[in-house]
Amino acid sequence: MSLEVCFGLARNVDIHTKTTSKTKEKALGGVMQGLLEEGDSVTWEATHFGIKQKLTAKVTHMERPIEFVDTMVKGAFSSFTHTHQFVEEIGGTLMIDTFEYKSPFGSIGVIADKLFLEKYMTEFIINRAKELKRIAE
Repeated sequence: MSLEVCFGLARNVDIHTKTTSKTKEKALGGVMQGLLEEGDSVTWEATHFGIKQKLTAKVTHMERPIEFVDTMVKGAFSSFTHTHQFVEEIGGTLMIDTFEYKSPFGSIGVIADKLFLEKYMTEFIINRAKELKRIAE
């Protein structure tokens, strides 16, 4: 798929809910459908580890159609920044997700991160990318 198509799919709120159906993600506030633009915020509700959680993220940077960054402004993490990059390749587009976060609860959070959270978040990002690929193709 083209760079522009992949870039659009990755920042589409409606597509996001489809690619995260396992965690029952839905938009509750801010931009609740369509394409996210720089400066937009969205509040998500999702179920992780059997617990319903809310998280608000803001698109803090956008360089169309090669990169956008969303940053948590409110939620369970101490901090998180998710960078989405798109590289045109022969026969398609490579999407690179960089997810940088800091677990909550100090040293207890660091232990939880090493025991299960890092693996869980990695699998979550990979599964979402696979779903985006399936939709794009």
